[in-house]
Amino acid sequence: MKPGFAERRQALRAMGSLALILRALPADAAAATHAGSNIVAVRVWPAEAYTRVTLESDRSLAATHFLVEAPDRLVIDVDGLELSPNLRGLLGKVKADDPFIAGVRVGQNTPRVVRIVLDLKQPVAPQIFTLAPVAAYQHRLVFDLYPKVAVDPLLALIKDKVQAEQEAAQSVQDALGDLIAKLDKPSLNAQTSAKPGASSASAPQAQNTPAPAPALPALAPAEPSQAKLDRLIVIALDPGHGGEDPGAIGPSGLREKDVVLAIAQQLRDRLNRNPNMRVLLTREGDYFVPLQQRVQKARRVQADLFVSIHADAFFTPKARGASVFALSDGAASSQAAKWMASRENAADLVGGVNAAVKDASVLKAMLDMSTTAQIKDSLKLGSEVLGQIGRVGTLHKRRVEQAGFAVLKAPDVPSILVETAFISNPEEEAQLRDADYQAKLVEALATGIARYFAKNPPLARHRALS
Repeated sequence: MKPGFAERRQALRAMGSLALILRALPADAAAATHAGSNIVAVRVWPAEAYTRVTLESDRSLAATHFLVEAPDRLVIDVDGLELSPNLRGLLGKVKADDPFIAGVRVGQNTPRVVRIVLDLKQPVAPQIFTLAPVAAYQHRLVFDLYPKVAVDPLLALIKDKVQAEQEAAQSVQDALGDLIAKLDKPSLNAQTSAKPGASSASAPQAQNTPAPAPALPALAPAEPSQAKLDRLIVIALDPGHGGEDPGAIGPSGLREKDVVLAIAQQLRDRLNRNPNMRVLLTREGDYFVPLQQRVQKARRVQADLFVSIHADAFFTPKARGASVFALSDGAASSQAAKWMASRENAADLVGGVNAAVKDASVLKAMLDMSTTAQIKDSLKLGSEVLGQIGRVGTLHKRRVEQAGFAVLKAPDVPSILVETAFISNPEEEAQLRDADYQAKLVEALATGIARYFAKNPPLARHRALS
């Protein structure tokens, strides 16, 4: 027997045994060796600003898409995917009130490609991109559906103010009409109670009866004017996190994104009571807004102030107290402030940003343009707000801290970030959940903002309305 023959024969036997084992495997198990990605979750985040659809999978997905008109549809072909119960679950995720999606159809276009058809309520400018695993998420394929024609946010605020003025004036007119009707009622009752036989004698008296009050003229719809624009104070409130990014989560499960949105909405309503003030929320509901877009939204409405609202967590549940931060053009004022800024600046990774449209140089340019005057005004605003919050609860630091928060980098808008409490502290989490405490916190924030404007009146806003 030649040297090495026994070894070769043993190897051939082993290969033959492996072939027999593979042949004996069930068809589905053999197919698993060539299977594509598995969908682990499907999420839909509807909002007036845009709707996001997320497919989360155990492997990276590739997709192509095209738009179809009459009627409007978005067709997405996802490669390396087969229909599954989780993917079919997308059908039930879309709600009737979604501003962009009317319906969903899913089918196996080819053996390796799943086709998703989104029936649209309006023309969209879609962004489709992938996100690498981060935090609790695996691979994500994201469809962002933006309106093809965006609404001018400043004009929308002006129209909201005009509508509120019209409704208030109409209420006054209605009340005045009711009052006149009540004053006329006794005279009319006296006339109808006269005896029938005295009708001819009472005729001359009827001439002296007050005539019914004329109808009040209807209010003509008013158009926004430059004068109204100049008098308007615009405040941008920024509820942190949202959508794919829950923010910090408290010991009992309270999510930062939920509580800061509730506080921001209450603060908006409180500030809007001032007839010459209007508030823009950077997000109106549970959806994610990239940090750069939050800054851009404030600048688009030429905001007089920008207030970002958060409720952060720390390594230890013992950390407690509210904090107020302003931008720093150099080093952070403390290691804690530096750590906090780094954590908040990572929100884009969790929330999910399309790298194709995100320009990191824009944020750097904004920081470079930030003037000493802007930071000085931000510190004044922060000091007023911090002083009022200190009347409601514990302060983590008794001075305004500074760090390189990306969301505070609007060069021409005084901007602060308020950490309302440490949601990781059980006691402060309970406070944040309490409606009475939220109301006190909202009043403190509103008072701090009012005190700032009393000392620093805003400049006129010069912009043509077209």
